Amino acid sequence: MSALLIPKQHIAQYETIFDKIKLLSEAGLHLEIDKVNWPNEFPKILPVTVHVAHDDEKIYLYYQVEGEELRVINTHDFMSVWEDSCVEFFVQRKGENIYRNFEFNAHGVLLASKRESKDTAEQLSIELMSSIERFTTINHIYRGDVQVSDWTLYAEIPKEAIGFSANEELSQQAIGANFYKCGDETKEPHFISWNPINTPKPNFHVPQFFGELIFE
Repeated sequence: MSALLIPKQHIAQYETIFDKIKLLSEAGLHLEIDKVNWPNEFPKILPVTVHVAHDDEKIYLYYQVEGEELRVINTHDFMSVWEDSCVEFFVQRKGENIYRNFEFNAHGVLLASKRESKDTAEQLSIELMSSIERFTTINHIYRGDVQVSDWTLYAEIPKEAIGFSANEELSQQAIGANFYKCGDETKEPHFISWNPINTPKPNFHVPQFFGELIFE
């Protein structure tokens, strides 16, 4: 996959979350999270998109999910949010062996860590966790006699949380990344990605299948 450009936008100058989301929706990089990598075992697909931008200090993400039968059981950070209705962002700096994962359920509960592998991880510090702003919306609707939900997640991730120092600028930096939608314990378990993954079983902890993003 060719490298994609993350636009630089002055999002922090806006006072309200809603104004920030409006700008991000209009001017951010728009990606479809639509790769069903294990269709025989887990064929479920949902309309899922993410908008991405940066301002040299933070990465801004805005996910939109349509028509999901919600599961939101985990209530505190570092709990098993991937079992719930969940969106995720995995990122790796160029030249590093470690990668970082940010996993959010539909209430904005976050699991974030620095990882060597799926099984070897160090949780982000409370200081970094508290610096990651999150905001969600949920709109319940009916399709026939089934209640489903359209939901969104907005997040601001400071550059320090993805491994950059305070005196580094994001502009012109390149990163490996992938965006995911999952729900291991939802009524219809699903494992959807932006960049395709070629593994026998569902596994998002595969930096070799990350796409490339460049900060404008």
